[in-house]
Amino acid sequence: MKKHKIIFWITTILIFLFEGVMPALTSQTEMAKEGIRHLGYPEYFGVILTVFKVLGALVLIIPAAPKRLKEWTYAGFTFDFLGASASHAAVDGFGFEAVFPLIVLGILLLSYVSYHKLNPQD
Repeated sequence: MKKHKIIFWITTILIFLFEGVMPALTSQTEMAKEGIRHLGYPEYFGVILTVFKVLGALVLIIPAAPKRLKEWTYAGFTFDFLGASASHAAVDGFGFEAVFPLIVLGILLLSYVSYHKLNPQD
């Protein structure tokens, strides 16, 4: 049980930092805006994505958040990472930019599995 709790908190904190803190601090920089434009998305899409990432990261990190909401959050981040990987692969080819979201998806999956090991009734 202790091992699963450690894995859960390490992976969930990493997701919180990557998907909550970093977007909140960097989304309005010119580099972030250019990244969105480079992929062919309108600038407002970056704002929408940032809002949902920050809210989702909070849902995952707050223990009292409803379990069903956590499930939807895990699903939303999965779609986000798969979409990011596909977008980068389509625009730039299959390089590091396309692989990195899949690495973060692996971290998310570890968080998800350990969450369910800690909450087996779900």
